[in-house]
This record gives sequence, structure tokens and C-alpha cells, in this order.
Amino acid sequence: MFGDRWGVTDSETKRSYPCDEFVVAPALQLWRGVRVAAPPTAVWPWVAQIRLAPYSYDWIDNLGRRSPQRLAGLPEPQVGEPFTTAAGRKQGRILSIDPGRQLTATIMGAFMSYVLVLHDRDDTRLLLKVTMRVNPWIGLALSVGDLVMARRQLLNLKHLAEREHRQGLDESALEPPR
Repeated sequence: MFGDRWGVTDSETKRSYPCDEFVVAPALQLWRGVRVAAPPTAVWPWVAQIRLAPYSYDWIDNLGRRSPQRLAGLPEPQVGEPFTTAAGRKQGRILSIDPGRQLTATIMGAFMSYVLVLHDRDDTRLLLKVTMRVNPWIGLALSVGDLVMARRQLLNLKHLAEREHRQGLDESALEPPR
């Protein structure tokens, strides 16, 4: 299907994702991925912070409200909590979580898993799989729309995690030796 993959390898599309447990016979499967130049411990807080905002195109899905650009110090997400906040309203629900490794949620009939995989020494693969039961024609439209929005979300999370990680490294370099 057009737009079903962006930034992922064949092996990343063949692996199992937690969202697969919620949609046994999906009509739509989408995979997105990005390499983040930071360890999973630096990426995870940003994935967990999706609870505050969508981090895609704020002028579209957040009524122009800017997604937070600093970490809010949120507690770990919990199963049953709202998945995100968009346009000032809580949306979706968190279905499963393995802190630092994966967050799976549902929103508007879609089931999605954000998975963090250590890549090389200090890099992370941030993978997103979206799956649903839909009519194939609706699936094509959703695939293209999700490609645009999810790509922006992952690139924003990448940028924020890398920036925060670099700042942390810079600050630790300034600390006097003990």
C-alpha cells in the first residue's frame, strides 16, 4: 500500500509489536521509524510526554497550541490513562506499557505501538507501528495522512530528544572532576 512505510527496514516491519495483540486481522498496517542520536533513556521521556500534546503539526491537530518543547517531568504513563491531548481535549487510551521500551495506545480506532530499540552504542531506533480494521479505501487515505503526521511527530521527538541529550552532555562536561 502506498505510504505504509517510512524510515523502516524490512526486518523492522517483520518484527512483532505490542499493538499486534489488539488487532488480530488488520486491514491496515503502517510502519514508521527514525534513528535518534541519543540512548533510549533520553528518548523515552519524550515518547511518554505525548500524553501532553501530539508533537506533529500543532496548527492542524492542536489548534495552534505548541507542543511543549521542554520535558515536564511527568510520572511514568499508566495503562488506562489518556494517550494524548489534542485541541485541548484528552484523546485515546494507553493500553500497554514497558517503561523505556514501548508504549501502546488506541485512538480513533487505530492501535499503535511506539517501540525504542538500542541501535549501536548510543543511538535509538524509534519505531511506530499503526494497525486497524478498516475498509481498504479508507485505509489508503489514512495511510497517506498518517505518513505526513507521524513523520512530523517522530522527527519532532527525535529533535527534542537529541537536543536534550546534547545539553545534558554539555552540562556534564562543565562539572569539575571529583
